[in-house]
Amino acid sequence: MEKLKLRLKSEPVNRAKEISKEIVEDLMDLIRENTTTSIERTVLRLFGIIGADIDDTPYVNIIVKQLMKKGVLEMGASLYVLNACVHHDEEPEVIAKMVAEENLDLTEIPMGDYEKINALSQRLTQAAMDHIAKIKDERDKLLYETWSDPPRPYKYVIVATGNIHEDVVQAQAAARQGADIIAVIRSTAQSLLDYVPEGATTEGFGGTYATQENFRIMRKALDVVGEEQNRYIRLVNYASGLCMPEIAMMGAWEGLDFLLNDSMYGILFRDINMQRTIIDQYFSRLICAASHITINTGEDNYLTTSDAIEKAYAVTASQLINEAFALKAGMEPKYMGLGHAFEINPDIKDGLSYEIAHALLTRELFPEATLKYMPPTKHMTGDIFKGYAMNTMFNFVSVLTGQDIQLLGMLTEAIHTPFMQDRYLAVKNADYIFNNTFSLGKEFSIDDDSFISQRAHKVLEQAIELLEHTREVGLMQSIEEANFADIKRTQTGGKGLDGVIKKSPKYYNPFEGAFRRLLNLDDEVFEGGVH
Repeated sequence: MEKLKLRLKSEPVNRAKEISKEIVEDLMDLIRENTTTSIERTVLRLFGIIGADIDDTPYVNIIVKQLMKKGVLEMGASLYVLNACVHHDEEPEVIAKMVAEENLDLTEIPMGDYEKINALSQRLTQAAMDHIAKIKDERDKLLYETWSDPPRPYKYVIVATGNIHEDVVQAQAAARQGADIIAVIRSTAQSLLDYVPEGATTEGFGGTYATQENFRIMRKALDVVGEEQNRYIRLVNYASGLCMPEIAMMGAWEGLDFLLNDSMYGILFRDINMQRTIIDQYFSRLICAASHITINTGEDNYLTTSDAIEKAYAVTASQLINEAFALKAGMEPKYMGLGHAFEINPDIKDGLSYEIAHALLTRELFPEATLKYMPPTKHMTGDIFKGYAMNTMFNFVSVLTGQDIQLLGMLTEAIHTPFMQDRYLAVKNADYIFNNTFSLGKEFSIDDDSFISQRAHKVLEQAIELLEHTREVGLMQSIEEANFADIKRTQTGGKGLDGVIKKSPKYYNPFEGAFRRLLNLDDEVFEGGVH
């Protein structure tokens, strides 16, 4: 017996996806023709440059800032670092320290033997690609051979103490209580920092800083619980903001499983320049696709600023655009954690029918995606008993409609950061509902003339109308018109536009081609080496 279905007609679904593809294709020239300071820093990190100076400024920032100040970043940071390596017969991390500590000017070194530069580039690039492949293969082995992949919906909980070592205590406790996924909430406004802090951190407001060392610490801690319970525990963090590609690289390097990574979230909710975001998200998704990291998109946030019924179509339109961006970066559908949320006002009559319609629409539009479903937050009042009831309904809709990633709701939402016992109650609630309704969706069918079916079709029709308008005016103009989340941004406004650089015809980035070849995007590969 099939799962609960809406039986959407193929014609509107195909039209929605084709329009979304055209919207994204219209932006590919912007992506191909420009790089960003964060992309250039990511390339240097892939070459093995880590660490910071005595002022805690990362070496990669120092190098990129020097090259930008000299007006040569359009050639690519890797070219100048590789040339310095050949000139001094040193590895990139040594050159980085020389730049930071001895004020070495990379632009004053005469361009050397291009054959040697290319050979070094190939060695360093292959070493990085091999490491990423090794981490990916180790995860797959644990998931499918050594341990086990838990049944869906995956139970996803958050930790957010600000101290990575306290996060470990809470994360391990949640995993032992039955959580399948641990998300380390990032320190408030880290997305606005144009650098990634170095090392382990113990102070953060509203969350813990996303750093490579913090990723390593938490991955190791969850593997301890995995060994105890003979099951794989997934780890989540955020690859968004001004350092989106860098954090994607760190996640790939340290074995993260999910990264919050959206094509519009930073624009809408953090006022990051839209050109910067569109360029950065593409390179970050090349990394995620190569690493088999599942992205989580942020459409649930739309419903905190827009009405969940009136603007449901904007969520659907954004999901379709996010899917098109991800496909363009070579990402398989199963690694797309497209987002949506259970955020309808609980006082609305038949609200549950609306929620089921919206959840089924997402499920049917993206049958292969690993969908992420978010809990009630906007209408949580601090009444823990009503909150617990709302979360129960949320869990019911999730299993009924076949969602994949269930961010568990907390009865203390709108009161404080959850205690360990709050998470325990959330896990037990989900366990009860998931177990008792496991096959319920197979027992029912939805009539084509039912409220649920008609509502879903209406939302899809409205989403197509928005997509058609967006195709006509372009995505950036559509965002300027506040068509997504009722938030207006401008093409030249926001943070980070000064970090967008037009590529020279001789621009060099060895990982651009390496990732594209790996992902069979050969039609877009910039072949050749340094010349």
